[in-house]
Amino acid sequence: MSLLLQNISKHVDLTSQEEELLLSLTSTETFKAKTILLNTGEISKQTYFVNAGILRSFNINDNIIEHVLHFACEGWWIGDMYSYIAEKPGNLFIEVLEDAEVIIITKENHQILYKEIPKMERFFRILAENSLVSHQERLMDNLSLTAEERFEKFCSKYPTLIQKVPQKHIASYIGVTPEFFSKMKARLLKK
Repeated sequence: MSLLLQNISKHVDLTSQEEELLLSLTSTETFKAKTILLNTGEISKQTYFVNAGILRSFNINDNIIEHVLHFACEGWWIGDMYSYIAEKPGNLFIEVLEDAEVIIITKENHQILYKEIPKMERFFRILAENSLVSHQERLMDNLSLTAEERFEKFCSKYPTLIQKVPQKHIASYIGVTPEFFSKMKARLLKK
């Protein structure tokens, strides 16, 4: 749990009583690789903080092509925020890529946190703002950068994921086919 508290302390200071309440409103679970935590069409009723392992969120289009939206490794949050906030069926899957231990906060307990520890509303607002900035930057990168530039940016931004995440998922994240990605990577290694 200390990793969760460290993550929160980057933005807000909690008293020991507030920490105790926060921890009482969470649960910790372990999952094996390839476990699906959320299916498309389900209403997301929880959000996840990764203590260990790697998760990804993705969707599958009508042509059965996967589009990776987000990776989450140790110390990161992940969820289908559209579904979680709107309380409507989502369009994302959340999958465990590497055996993981995650801390789960349900929607109901999230609301209790906001009421009992107002600082937590500030914390999650900061996370939402950071996420919005990151997603806007990624959208602009997808519109203006070449595939090689997007891959180089991915490598510099997430160096630990390069060796741990299957190449087909990285290809999907940067918006290219696995075949194109393999050829592109070979070209980059020759440089």
